[in-house]
Amino acid sequence: TAQSTWGIIIANILNFVKKMSYLEALNKEGGFDFGFYLRNKHLTEKGILPPRLQKTGTTIVGCLYNGGVVLAADTRATAGTTVVEKNCQKYHYLAPNIYCLGAGTAADCEMVTVQMAAELELMRLNTGKQSRVTTAVSKLSDKLFKHMGHIGAALIIGGHDVKGSHLVYLAPNGYHSFACFATMGSGSLAAGAILESKFKDDMTEQEAIDLCICLLYTSDAADDLLCVDLGGRRIIKKKKYI
Repeated sequence: TAQSTWGIIIANILNFVKKMSYLEALNKEGGFDFGFYLRNKHLTEKGILPPRLQKTGTTIVGCLYNGGVVLAADTRATAGTTVVEKNCQKYHYLAPNIYCLGAGTAADCEMVTVQMAAELELMRLNTGKQSRVTTAVSKLSDKLFKHMGHIGAALIIGGHDVKGSHLVYLAPNGYHSFACFATMGSGSLAAGAILESKFKDDMTEQEAIDLCICLLYTSDAADDLLCVDLGGRRIIKKKKYI
């Protein structure tokens, strides 16, 4: 009985295939269609190449060295696959001893850091003491967490205070992590791979600068070298504060 049933099924399939051509079966039943292969091959032979993926990523990086922090960023601002600004300032002042880099929405990064810089200055005026990196990180993290990522400010904060040099990764949802090196932005995948392989403890200032510049040129953000601003870096050295 089972064999007869399978025989009927196979016979129906064969009849179905005979009634319908292969392309009709593809259109109705689905499957792979290589109908444009010859057309694409002909266009390629004529010199008309298919469109390629545009690399319009952005990258910000930071790393600790023996005596301070190096922050570096390209100057590109993008909207989708279009470069809309080639001279975008991505480093932001928070305090005389604290700076940060911003990725994400340029307006959000600008306004969040301006407000934080004002708050930290008021605290210094009231207390007469130097701003601490943990204070800035806590305030920024609380502000971003309240909005649950709707403020598109992804920050790398670097600074030096009485507790030493600090580098902090701060996500738009408020998550933060203290690290020896950090990178953010759509070009951060390539930069992160090089950071993990090339970073070492107790680097000199020049070694850290060279590493960060190298990261900008080797990341996806550096496909157009004119968009990389070598002057767009901030170096915060160790200083003595009373």
